[in-house]
This record gives sequence, C-alpha cells and structure tokens, in this order.
Amino acid sequence: MLSMRGVSYRYPGYARQVLQDLDLEIAPGDIVGLVGRNDAGKSTLCLVAAGLAPASIGGTLTGEVRVDGISTVGRPTHELAASVGLVFQDSNTQRSGVTATVFEEVALGSVNLGRSVAETVRRTRDAMATLRIEALADRDPARLSGGQAQLVAVASILAMGPRLLVLDEPTAQLDPEGTRLVGAALRDLAATGTALLIAEHKTDLLDGLCSRIIALDGGRIALDGPAASVLEDPALAAIGVESPARVRLARAATERGLTIPAGAFAR
Repeated sequence: MLSMRGVSYRYPGYARQVLQDLDLEIAPGDIVGLVGRNDAGKSTLCLVAAGLAPASIGGTLTGEVRVDGISTVGRPTHELAASVGLVFQDSNTQRSGVTATVFEEVALGSVNLGRSVAETVRRTRDAMATLRIEALADRDPARLSGGQAQLVAVASILAMGPRLLVLDEPTAQLDPEGTRLVGAALRDLAATGTALLIAEHKTDLLDGLCSRIIALDGGRIALDGPAASVLEDPALAAIGVESPARVRLARAATERGLTIPAGAFAR
C-alpha cells in the first residue's frame, strides 16, 4: 500500500529538513492516527504520502516512497489520485466552485479521471452512501455546515477509488457536532477496508477509531505502536500531545488514590 524508506523532505527555500529519515508502512485496511505538535511535520508527511510533495510544490525529497509497490517519483498527480486521496483540514480549499449540487461535486473527481458516466454515477452514489450523506445530493455545496462540507470533501475523494485516504486534521475547524459527524463517517469508512492515515490533534477522535498511532517530533517518528499503548504513553506529553480524556481521567483518579472499577475509562 504505502511504503516509506529513509524519507527526508525539505521545502523549497528552507534550510532544514521538515521530515528526517522516516520509515513507514501502511497496509490495506490499516487505520493509522498521526499526532504531534504543530511543527512536528504531520501536514508535510500527508503531502509526501499523497505524492504532492515534491511533485506539485517542489522541494527536495530523498529516500523512497512507494504506493502499491510503485515509486511516486515522476508519477503524474492524476495517476496517484486513483491510489491515494488527500483531504485537507479546510473543506473550502477542496471545493471546486464549479458545481451546482453536492452530487456533482462528489462526482467531479471521477469525471476528471476519465471514467464512464455509469461508473462515475455508481462510485458517487457508493461514496455518498458510505458517508451517509445521500440527503445532501441536491444541496448547494456552498451552503453546508462545516461538518457536512467536510463529509462532502471526503466523499469527493472517496469516489475516485483510492485504496488509501490521507486526512490532514479533518476536524480542526469543526465544532463538536461537526467533529462527531466526521468521526462517525470515518468509522463507517474504516469498516469498508479503506486504509486511513489521519493527522489529528484531537486524540479523543483517534482513540477507539485507530488501530495504530504514530507520533512525530521534529520530523522524526518518536512513537509508533498499537493505539491504546501509544495514547497511554506518558512520553506523549513531552512531545506536545495531549492524551485522550479517558487517560487523563484515569491518571487523575490514580493520583488522588481513588479506586476505579475495571473498564470505567475504557475506549
């Protein structure tokens, strides 16, 4: 699926590398959370994984990045889009601005890949059904709530059929209800077998959704392991990541000498 070996990346004009000597494997069906402080390199890793860095934005990439066993170097971005989809934190940057309905917006990417009308319609309907947004089909894409707009952005990528979906802080600009909507949709999407790489500050969202968590610090992988193990690791605080609420509550109770029933703070 996605393989990185010794990957380092430097933006154009930057003196230092933002990613440094990363090794990473994401297999089909993996649900991987990516955490770290604001300058840890999460968004850059997302761009590299999707093939946009350095293909679209320039910069210097060393090491090897492969998607489905094929190097991303030199591959056209439209070809990569059929294998890896990227969803940005601001859905407005992803909206085309040329469609009148949500259905057309979701279908646009598949159309641009040259697929037939029948296949495009099928993929569009399947993507919207997976995210449970069929009721939005006739709505104006510019007149949606934040959560709805983000779900449409995810569906528009999903309709192109990527086996790996990369999401760069998909709930960063959403209120609690929008976050709940997107979190529920990602859980449904995970059940379809699509691999997910989710960069996110909200560890409560990742807790219970992800099977694995990777923590970045200074462009390097600081922690990588089963989600529960990493999210409960005290080392997270040292790299600027807040543990999920259940972990903080359990620690607070223990510090106060309280006896907590087993499973009281389960995921």
